[in-house]
Amino acid sequence: MKAFLVANDFSKNAEHALEYAIMFANKMDADIHLIWVDNTVSEESIIDTIERDLQREIKKQSEVLVKKYQPQLKNNKFKLLFRKGKVYQEITKAAAQIGAEMIFTGTHGVSGYEQYWIGSNANRIVTQAPCPVVTIRRDYPFNEKIKNILLPLDSSLETKFKLPYACNIARQFGANVHLLIIYNTPLKIVRRRIDSVYEDAVKCMKKQKVEFTKITLEVDNVVSAIIDYSNDNDIDLIMIMTDQGTTTGGKFLGPYAQQLINNSFIPVMSVRAKQNF
Repeated sequence: MKAFLVANDFSKNAEHALEYAIMFANKMDADIHLIWVDNTVSEESIIDTIERDLQREIKKQSEVLVKKYQPQLKNNKFKLLFRKGKVYQEITKAAAQIGAEMIFTGTHGVSGYEQYWIGSNANRIVTQAPCPVVTIRRDYPFNEKIKNILLPLDSSLETKFKLPYACNIARQFGANVHLLIIYNTPLKIVRRRIDSVYEDAVKCMKKQKVEFTKITLEVDNVVSAIIDYSNDNDIDLIMIMTDQGTTTGGKFLGPYAQQLINNSFIPVMSVRAKQNF
């Protein structure tokens, strides 16, 4: 059975992400693991202190949430997870432990704020996660269909790792994949690499019998071009690579990925290159 992990801090952002995850779970036959992390400073584990007032209340609220949404999760089940520690670390560890195929988390964007941990940890979850992460804003309205998926293609070797995920989701929802070729350089060798990636994408789409549309843009600002195209063409999901890299300080999000996650009104699925489909 497939497993999706949903980050829960009882905020409106988190509940909206849960509703979005349920839509995916129903299409892709997955159980939903709802995780809450106690990030207070304490050496005690949540298992040892579950009878304390806070933990008892969290467990009660979690059960109320499950009762509310179980009827919407048609053929699968909810499972509750409680952890203690740093939010992003515990969520990514839990994802690895349960073999999660996707993580869903809310994000408030660059201009929003909510007094819970889910928004402030979204980018860190993306950089650490062992599986794709879907981020969604509370104010994004969605229905039960994904009709159009945007797949930006660039010259990086990693960009092809998105293809299996895009094909799988497109098949499940019967969606059209917009293969967006973005040229932002006059260098011919780079442009040829992008063309090669597009050819591989076409092979993948045809093999999986997925409908696709080719779009070519000459742009100066990649992020603005992706966001503008998405808003103008009824895109329901943007799929990107995290531009994963390392510094002396550890892992980080590349500029395109972080800007898209923070500024896109449309949900973003972030895939790391080392993930296998």
